[in-house]
Amino acid sequence: MQLTESKRNRFFWILQVLGWGFINMLSVFILKKISVELVVYSIITGILIGIFSTSLLRWYLKRNVNFEGFDVKDFVKILVSFFVTTGLFGFLNFGLGYAYVKLGPELTEAEIQHFENYDAIWIWIVNSLFIIGAWTVTYLVIKLLLKLNKDRIERLELNTHLKQAQLNTLKGQINPHFMFNSLNNIRGLMLEDVEKSREMLTKLSEILRYSLTKNNIDAIAVEEELEVVDNYIDLSKIQLEDRLEFVNEVDKETLKLQIPPMIIQLLIENAVKHGISNLKQGGRIVLNLKQEDGLLIIEVKNTGRLQIGKNTTQLGLKNIRQRLKLLYADKASFNLSEITGEVVAHIKIPLA
Repeated sequence: MQLTESKRNRFFWILQVLGWGFINMLSVFILKKISVELVVYSIITGILIGIFSTSLLRWYLKRNVNFEGFDVKDFVKILVSFFVTTGLFGFLNFGLGYAYVKLGPELTEAEIQHFENYDAIWIWIVNSLFIIGAWTVTYLVIKLLLKLNKDRIERLELNTHLKQAQLNTLKGQINPHFMFNSLNNIRGLMLEDVEKSREMLTKLSEILRYSLTKNNIDAIAVEEELEVVDNYIDLSKIQLEDRLEFVNEVDKETLKLQIPPMIIQLLIENAVKHGISNLKQGGRIVLNLKQEDGLLIIEVKNTGRLQIGKNTTQLGLKNIRQRLKLLYADKASFNLSEITGEVVAHIKIPLA
């Protein structure tokens, strides 16, 4: 189980109070023949000083040290902040101890002897270095364990999503409705144009071959994907005829670039199935590909409105999001929106 940020903060403060409370009570009760006032004062001030100093250290580490990509600079930051915190911890303990001696109640002989033993500055330094060092090591170990646990959970989730995405990809590519509709349309076309029906059968077989053979490949050339898109459009036009207008606005420089297979085809299929085919007058699909600021921009616009029905599984859209997440993490993006009577699908893929 992965802890949320609020749970981690709660866990930290509980450990802070319990840890510093235990350390100070243990150190005080080891001493003998000291007054109740000094016991209470030492425990309270010790807990407050410890929590205050190390909370400042944690605050600094969280904001200035990159635990995900640790390097020499981060190690130096930890070392410097450790010594600063050690100095602060020792100064506050010394200062409040001095204040108790000067302003507090009269000391017993045992208490005077106790404070005399800690009069040497080196004792404060060693004591502070040991306590803050132990706290820092404990904090870094817990931080490391949490990161290892997070990485383990992410790997498990990615493996699970990868298997599910591969299954969804296969389901999304072999669309039975499209296949059956295409076969029925081709059968009807045979009565009118045998040669064209043969051509359409070839295109259908190419789509099926592509969807099956490219299922386990992470990347493919744009131009190869566009061949499948053209075949899909030609098959769709058998049924939709003049109701479907397809405009290809692809920058030639993008043709050799690598993209996940079926990404563009799924966008086009979604535009036809949920857009153009639902309009009596038909509409237009515009495919635009270009390079911009180290990104490949894929945009598919179709006439219609963005309406997601209750009965639809949105398998194609989920497929796209999962594949982009698996392949590019947060470096790629996918958005679907409606702009002035058109549904716009927008994908950004990093080129490096």
